[in-house]
Amino acid sequence: MARFRLLLLLLLALPPQPSSLPWPDTAQGTMAGLILTALEKATLFLEDRLPTINLDGVVGFQVLEEQLKGVQGKWASDPLLQPLSFRAGQLANALSALLRKSIFYLKQSDPTYLREFQPSIQPGFWKLPHAWTRTNASLVYPWLEPLDSFSEESSDACLVQLLGTGTDSSQPCRLSNFCRTLMTKAGCSGYSLSHQLLYFLWARMQGCTQGLFHQSQHYMDVFCANMMELNRRAEAMGYTYPTQDLFMENIMFCGMAGFSDFYKLRWLEAILSWQKPLVGCFGKPAVTEKKELLEEEGMLAGLACWLASFGSPNKEKKDMVLQIHIVVSNQII
Repeated sequence: MARFRLLLLLLLALPPQPSSLPWPDTAQGTMAGLILTALEKATLFLEDRLPTINLDGVVGFQVLEEQLKGVQGKWASDPLLQPLSFRAGQLANALSALLRKSIFYLKQSDPTYLREFQPSIQPGFWKLPHAWTRTNASLVYPWLEPLDSFSEESSDACLVQLLGTGTDSSQPCRLSNFCRTLMTKAGCSGYSLSHQLLYFLWARMQGCTQGLFHQSQHYMDVFCANMMELNRRAEAMGYTYPTQDLFMENIMFCGMAGFSDFYKLRWLEAILSWQKPLVGCFGKPAVTEKKELLEEEGMLAGLACWLASFGSPNKEKKDMVLQIHIVVSNQII
């Protein structure tokens, strides 16, 4: 499917563990409330743009809803956190309503694409990781292909085959020789690499376990090790535009795959500093006085708007950002 344009819920991607629940009268609890406030603003941002939303944005709705449900469940177990849990539940319900509305618009704008990727926006498709691991640097490729090795159309075709939603009415988890070769090819980088990971991540979500998919974890280990290397290079180069998009996409996908070392405080601080203060979204660095939203049609930027409450982290905010990162991940690197 088309590229995910911006990071979804970096801070909420790792639901809090019981030992790190944010008591309301602590800095963690205060920041958890601020996150919910910002998410509520992001929902309004997206609601205004529903008629032009694309499928990536709708998938973003579904992932966000699952994240909120995970957080709500954790907070609901403690009476002191029930107000936060209630707000998270309200927001999840609002997103569910927006999801239904967005599907209405997609049926008009791109019914074929919607049909092919319908499973990815169904409740329960996206599953939060329950076990965590770290990348293995020994799996980094000694070489890289000079160019992206496959097209978006090829990637889409393999994902449709995996989901079993093609016109041939095939069963899910089907694997052609073409897709086997494409999705396991070594040396890929950039969006080709992230699409390879997405393929095996969706295989896990879909429950595919036979044949090649029995090795899904191995391939995700390989791909995320190389995505980590690409992110380190992007950091070393000062996150020059347009590497920011891929940098955030790698964090999202590998975070959903259960790799905790993608959640680094310094990366969070960098991402927050890319924010457009007035709208809270991420876009091109302003080279003129005219400000543009990056890939405005993608609308996935709206899901990152909730970070606006933080602004660019300065020295005074560093401790507060660290506190909330501990709250929601307990996995600070």
